[in-house]
Amino acid sequence: MAFADSIEYQSPAQYHMLFLWRISLVAAMGGLLFGYDWVVIGGAKPFYEPYFGISQVELYQGWAQSSALVGCLCGAIVAGILSDRYGRRRLLILAGLLFTLSAVGTAYCWDFTSFNIFRWLGGIGIGLASNLSPLYIAELAPAESRGRFVSINQLTIVIGILAAQIVNWLIAKKVPEHASIEFIRESWNGQYGWRWMFGAETFPAVAFFILMFFVPESPRWLVKYGRNQDAEIILARVGGSGYASREIENIRGTLAQQEIGHVHFRDLLESRLLKIIGLGVFLAVFQQWCGINVIFNYAQDVFDSAGYGVSEIMLTIVITGIVNLIFTFIAIATVDFFGRRVLMLTGAAGLAVIYAVLGTGYYFKSTGIHMLILVVSAIACYAMTLAPITWVIISEIFPNRIRGAAMSIAVFSLWTGCTALTFSFPYIKNALGAHGAFWLYGTICIIGLFVIMFHLPETKGQSLEDIEHALVD
Repeated sequence: MAFADSIEYQSPAQYHMLFLWRISLVAAMGGLLFGYDWVVIGGAKPFYEPYFGISQVELYQGWAQSSALVGCLCGAIVAGILSDRYGRRRLLILAGLLFTLSAVGTAYCWDFTSFNIFRWLGGIGIGLASNLSPLYIAELAPAESRGRFVSINQLTIVIGILAAQIVNWLIAKKVPEHASIEFIRESWNGQYGWRWMFGAETFPAVAFFILMFFVPESPRWLVKYGRNQDAEIILARVGGSGYASREIENIRGTLAQQEIGHVHFRDLLESRLLKIIGLGVFLAVFQQWCGINVIFNYAQDVFDSAGYGVSEIMLTIVITGIVNLIFTFIAIATVDFFGRRVLMLTGAAGLAVIYAVLGTGYYFKSTGIHMLILVVSAIACYAMTLAPITWVIISEIFPNRIRGAAMSIAVFSLWTGCTALTFSFPYIKNALGAHGAFWLYGTICIIGLFVIMFHLPETKGQSLEDIEHALVD
């Protein structure tokens, strides 16, 4: 699909980069908390399961892993209903509050029910932040560097993941080889250690909550509600008065007069928009069902099958987090150079090949460092392609007038896919074995490869309005 020639913008050197970085980093703290809250449970799993007596109960294991993800679905729904009406900033402030309540509550929970309630609250925060942080950044960043700035959100997600992995590793005391469930339950790890793992999130959560009061609202949302002067002030801080005037004119050009100040959810059913929303939904679900997230959420099971003990697993998880971080920097450096489509194709094809080899290793009960290398290779491939680029794409392909609602549908679908993936993995692993599970995910990657090849256009370097005209008109 060919794009219309874009309007000539200022050179990147004329943008106020310090302002852009400051605002983007604050908004992306939602991603950091998302990453931490999402992954901390993987390291706590060997200890809270014996504490609650669910080590042998698959249903409760799946629910403990999935309760936050159910909250994500609720958060995505809330974002879809409210973000186009009340703006991005207010809901990100709410997300910061929910992250704080979740961190404190999970650390002090008194039974399995309260544990899941506070995890659910944190999940709502994840649903809001995962929806609105990249959307907010995309609506503020200039076209030439939008991919890089939106990818900052993925970088902070990865930093949050790594922080959770390091915190878990530092907090957990060494566990003897072949320790019994009873021993772990009565140990310091089983009684208190896992609580500290969740409670450590309190500090960044409070910081995010406070700092969000000091960032401006999205200029594109302000224009939609007729607050052109407020939007122009913010855009002038991004690229000067000339840039602000052009952007205001372009944004207004995508909005009919009757759409200013109103959200029409019936617009989502327009045939022209359904195709775009369908593509966004597919990419969001594919990012989850490519399978990499089972390594983060079920690291204990994955590495146990590869022959690692509990204490070795804690260190191994940190190694995967470091690799995840390093290769996310590669994505940030390349997304506006190679483009979105090339990186998505590379990720789908690369994971399919790695999973084929990894599944074969599990099939022959192979253990040792080479299995770790394969897992790390899969994480590296994901970190520089599907993980950040999916967020970039779904934050930029939807039209201005329904961007918040459409984004929430994609994110809701993403978390539905993640919930289903997380809840189903114990059953898939028991039914198919670790080898069969990774072969299944590899097959899904091949399907994703063909969908991306034939249906995903390139969007690098285009303004959000140019993308809208090309996809909708």
